Amino acid sequence: MTDRFQAVLISRDEDKNQSVDMVELTEDDLMEGDVTVAVEATTVNYKDGLAITGKAPVVRRFPLVPGIDFAGTVTRSSHPDWKEGDHVILNGWGVGETHFGAYAARARVRGEWLVPLPEGMSARDAMAVGTAGYTAMLCVMALERHGITPARGPVVVTGAAGGVGSVAIALLAGLGHHVIASTGRPAEADYLKDLGAAEIIARDELSNPGKPLGKERWAGGIDAVGSHTLANVLSMTSYGGAVAACGLAQGMDLPASVAPFILRGVSLLGIDSVMAPKELRLEAWRRIATELDHAKLAALSTLVPFKGVIAAATDIVEGRIRGRVVVEMP
Repeated sequence: MTDRFQAVLISRDEDKNQSVDMVELTEDDLMEGDVTVAVEATTVNYKDGLAITGKAPVVRRFPLVPGIDFAGTVTRSSHPDWKEGDHVILNGWGVGETHFGAYAARARVRGEWLVPLPEGMSARDAMAVGTAGYTAMLCVMALERHGITPARGPVVVTGAAGGVGSVAIALLAGLGHHVIASTGRPAEADYLKDLGAAEIIARDELSNPGKPLGKERWAGGIDAVGSHTLANVLSMTSYGGAVAACGLAQGMDLPASVAPFILRGVSLLGIDSVMAPKELRLEAWRRIATELDHAKLAALSTLVPFKGVIAAATDIVEGRIRGRVVVEMP
């Protein structure tokens, strides 16, 4: 008899009403792929929250197991790069959007989507980083390629208490940057300072409509919010600076002007974690393993049981989650 395992399944009826249930599946129910992985840990990202709540059209195939990233051990492989017993990580590639994802005890995926779990990291450690933290590192790397060093001046991080923001603060502070954290949750000030933030500013300073060009306040930024927040961050970026944009918590719009670009030479750096090439992924995970303070990693993480995934998804969309959520598999 084929073993059965728990999974979260998103379905939609003929009227396009979405439902989310805990179900039992077997490996025969999984989609095509050349590597099967026993999922040992996963996480709840903002994107997962949007998928499960249906607040954005993340899921593009029904029914679907959501969950955009996981860490685990290969149980079966016909791909030349992987063998049984290998420890792996997956982020993106449409998993949890068009391909069955992480919220099940087993996943079957394409081998080229996987990267090795770095030496010294557990599956739980990797998911305390997750796609949010991996995206934060991609942002840091993009700023570095643009020449944003600590000597250039402060760096602002928006959505600071969220997953991307929390890891970004820890990474930037560890590299010697003066980090300004923007948050709508003043109660999290001590948490953000413990991660390495040197200054805390209120979300309202950036989230309302602003001027085309503001006072120069920072050399660079990492923005996971979009909309007026990103427009204001750009308007206050100093000459030759750069902002890495990776999210849309406030909105997909960008009500900005060309002024920062043509008067100050500011660069807007788009960060995509889903289809990022393998060399960038390998560098990001290598640096996460060596540069992210493990004590800070533990501080920004909360462990929830698998049965708590659906509730955590609602909480993250409603802004009730601080830092990272690690899901303990059944």
